[in-house]
Order: sequence, then structure tokens, then C-alpha cells
Amino acid sequence: MAAKRLPSAFAELEEFADTWCLPTETERWNQRLSSTMGEMQAFYDAFFPRLEDAIEYCDKFSLEDLPEDALNLLHLIYSLIMVAMSIEIMHQPAPVDAADAVMIRTGEPRP
Repeated sequence: MAAKRLPSAFAELEEFADTWCLPTETERWNQRLSSTMGEMQAFYDAFFPRLEDAIEYCDKFSLEDLPEDALNLLHLIYSLIMVAMSIEIMHQPAPVDAADAVMIRTGEPRP
């Protein structure tokens, strides 16, 4: 059995910890892109109803003194935010028709 990564009050989310307790935005982005909509929907459906509880739990600690289980829970919150964009807005893992926006100013704006 895998080691517990989350606070005991969030034990029902433990099945998502190995996949979604990721410390960087790049890792969360890559996980979102490599996940199916079904996998993300299952994570979203399980965690979204507990989101406010998770935030309240993490708020008990300063960011400098987060215990490891609370830090993992915070990483799970960040992953839920990343997944929510796919579930609620795009209905797929990757953005559509989105490229890096670049503005090259060749002169001053004119009226």
C-alpha cells in the first residue's frame, strides 16, 4: 500500500495524490495534457466538493510552515485549478486555437 500523502481528513482523495500532487505548474500542465477527460473528470468530481474544506485546512498554516501533508493538499488544489479549465471551459485537455501571444511594437501608438 502506498504511503499516505494527504491529511487524514482528505483520505478519500488519496487515490489522486500520486498523479496530481505536483509541485510545479509545468508538471501540472504536462499532467493535464497527458490525462484523458475521464481521468480529469473523476478527479474534478471527487475534489471540487471538498475544495473549500481543503483551502480552510491549508489556511491553518503559514506557507513557510506547511506540514508535508498540507503541502501535498495545496498542490492538489493547484492541480484542480489546472484541471477545472479543461472540465468547465474547454472540454478537452489542451487549449484550442491558442498560440503564444506576442506583441512587437514597431512604432508608437497613433490616434
